[in-house]
Amino acid sequence: MAKNSTWKKGPGKMCCMRTCTPILNAVLLFASALCATPLAAQKQTGLPPDLDAYVARVMKTFEVPGIGLAIVKDGKVLLARGYGVRTMGDPTPVNAETRFGIASNTKAFTATALALLVEERKLEWDAPVIRYLPSFALFDPYVTRELTVRDLLVHRSGLGLGQGDLLIWPASTYTRKELVERLRYLRPARSFRYAYAYDNVLYLVAGELIEAVSGKTWEDFIISRVLQPLGMSHSAPKTPAAGRPENVAGTHAVIDGKLVPVPPTTSDIDNPAGGINSGSGDMAKWLITQLDSGRTPGGTRLWSPASTRELWTGVTPMPISNPPAELAATKPNFQLYTPGFIVKDYAGHKIVTHTGGLSGYVSELTMVPDLRLGIMVLTNQESGEAFQSITLKVLDHFLGVKPYDWVTAYKTVADRRSAVTAAANRATAAKRDSASRPSLPLEKYADLYTDAWYGDIALTMQDGTLVMQFLRTPGLFGTLDHYQHDTFIVHWQDRTLRADAFVTFALNPDGSVDQVKMKAVSPDTDFSYDFHDLLLRPALRH
Repeated sequence: MAKNSTWKKGPGKMCCMRTCTPILNAVLLFASALCATPLAAQKQTGLPPDLDAYVARVMKTFEVPGIGLAIVKDGKVLLARGYGVRTMGDPTPVNAETRFGIASNTKAFTATALALLVEERKLEWDAPVIRYLPSFALFDPYVTRELTVRDLLVHRSGLGLGQGDLLIWPASTYTRKELVERLRYLRPARSFRYAYAYDNVLYLVAGELIEAVSGKTWEDFIISRVLQPLGMSHSAPKTPAAGRPENVAGTHAVIDGKLVPVPPTTSDIDNPAGGINSGSGDMAKWLITQLDSGRTPGGTRLWSPASTRELWTGVTPMPISNPPAELAATKPNFQLYTPGFIVKDYAGHKIVTHTGGLSGYVSELTMVPDLRLGIMVLTNQESGEAFQSITLKVLDHFLGVKPYDWVTAYKTVADRRSAVTAAANRATAAKRDSASRPSLPLEKYADLYTDAWYGDIALTMQDGTLVMQFLRTPGLFGTLDHYQHDTFIVHWQDRTLRADAFVTFALNPDGSVDQVKMKAVSPDTDFSYDFHDLLLRPALRH
């Protein structure tokens, strides 16, 4: 899930949670890169001898202040440590207990929680959600009746990419229950179970489902049934308090070419999709338990191998695109979404993986079940290139794949992508008809507008300037500057959002505003800013 950059919500960028080009274009879509040609070389059992130097190179190349890295093999922790610093400008180092937002890697915890309830016969994977949450509804009554518990987790509901995320990010004043209530107003983008499209909002429904069936909030259930039994004592199911006095990594991003601290995600509404924060030491325990079909490092079994099969079995086929030439070896032969994970192939092995992205954090989890190998990379900067470079380095070592300079490859691709984005932004500016004027005086555009699923958005005049405020999202406040004709660009006051948007007014014959549509200006805008799904109409006339 996620937000604001190439690799955010995913959560992971919730993607995967703010989820490839723009996060969280997908914290997930870009995570599809992992396939190379194995050599006949013998597979390794120990760590790469140059790993520390390699991680240092990655951090320098992609400007990452701090990294948490966990590697497990055959039920043992080979590495769980930190690199670099928690916050730029502060020498406090990252260690194995330093917590990072794992964003959409949280989704596997939510899926595992549901698996526990299935084992207790309190749920069925393929039973309709309304059996347990009678008030749940989506736009289409048929989908409402047929959508199952499994469907909540595998991104085939018919919703579009990141649809509804504006109810979550930036932090809104909606409660989780209010958000679930508003999902019935989201018009589907495609047919039910027709195609893959990553979403975060149905994982929030899964969180409400867990509470309805267990009597515990999602947060309490995750603590008592997952984190505590695994001994993950340095993890939490929600964002740390403002100021982060604990051992928590700061949040950073490159803005206008410069690495700077950015505000962390503070809302708890999205916790089932991307809220968990953890460190390399605790994530090593999670990897070991997943790879041993629910048996913890201490020998206690939390869930059965049957549940692991459910969690690791692909359900929804994901698109496979052709990567850039520098990454040609990363194209998988298959790729599917499971309840909480992605399964694909790499060098002849099945890979179970996921990425995550939030404001200032991106991460990647990777497991090779037949080798009992697990890797977790946590970062306090929004660079998917960093976690990909490290993950592939470790995989190549253990799988006997010919070494490849992933750092140079990803840097080349990132630089080219930045150039393409800059060119697209210049082209947008060049297309502007600077001689055009708005059809109406500015004050005639000012009004209270409403969207069926988001709610109210106010346009008002302040000191002769038209301003926009999303009434349930305090952070979405900005000024409207004329672009051309009846289209303006809203420039958000919080420049760390990186999500300026076109605002286009359509008029009635009498000159009054009929409707307003929005669209992100830059192709690099995080997909969780789903402005394009809004249809605003004057509230008092509709």
